[in-house]
Amino acid sequence: METGCWLLGGEFEDSVFEERRERRPGPPESYRAKRCEPQWFYEETGSSDDVEALTVQKFKGDLAYRRQEYQKALQEYSSISEKLPSTNFAMKRDVQEGQARCLVHLGRHKEAMEIATNLENKATNTDHLTTVLYLQFTICSSLQNLEKTIFCLQKLISLHPFNPWNWGKLGEAYLNLGPALSASLASSQKENSFTSSDTAIKSSFPHSGKDYLLCFPETLPESSVEVSSGNKQKNEKALKDIKNRMTEERAAVLLETQMKACASFIRTRLLLQLAQSQQTSFALERNLRTQQEIEDKMKRFSFKEDTLLLIAEACALRIYYHPRNKPDVL
Repeated sequence: METGCWLLGGEFEDSVFEERRERRPGPPESYRAKRCEPQWFYEETGSSDDVEALTVQKFKGDLAYRRQEYQKALQEYSSISEKLPSTNFAMKRDVQEGQARCLVHLGRHKEAMEIATNLENKATNTDHLTTVLYLQFTICSSLQNLEKTIFCLQKLISLHPFNPWNWGKLGEAYLNLGPALSASLASSQKENSFTSSDTAIKSSFPHSGKDYLLCFPETLPESSVEVSSGNKQKNEKALKDIKNRMTEERAAVLLETQMKACASFIRTRLLLQLAQSQQTSFALERNLRTQQEIEDKMKRFSFKEDTLLLIAEACALRIYYHPRNKPDVL
């Protein structure tokens, strides 16, 4: 064999040639687990290890959060964050997430979102990104910002397209978005219609000024009355057209959001049915209960049975032929 050539698998670790340790006769020593009393971390540990001391402090913050003492928990997390070395990435993420969740409960959503955005930018794998997106979902839900809540759920579904619970949350969000958008659209169009009607009313009176406003109807010029009468008919027609358009747009918005909510619920039901055979006990009970809740919600939609079947077939095809490397959200 030529010098410098190596056989595949021809290298061995040094441990292969080491002598094996002699086994001691008799039964092996029993494993003694460390037993800690409740809230042991409140006692003085006296540890010289900085990491252990910070871990104990984090436990205190976690307990304060569990007790809904969010200001106290935030102080603990903030103190840890200042002392943590830059290389301890795992605890840094946990502490920052704790800070953000405390800030949400304290009503400081902007600061919480800044932390969440920073965590998202530093996410290095799918698990980290998933955790951050659930954090952002919590923040947006607390703000009742349905558009951003839906966007968070869409990104989560892009990462985990076969998670039925995210699809169910997306359906609920779309269900709430429809009336909200419809009300917002009606409010904005109502303001526009008032502006249009005010302009039309002003244009129906060719004269202006304080003296003219003090005139009685019988003292107005005939030409002014004729112009006012003609403009009034045009204004009534314009206002009627605006109301009809408002009604049509609200109906279209409701239909679109209901269609997306319906498709999301159907996708949830199909995924739950796929997982049903692998579940038992409380997991199966939750599965079946959720399926029943979806059935009840589906009855509130005004879609025909043929339409629901078409949506179900389309969702089933997307599940069975779903490309994992592409987003598949509504």
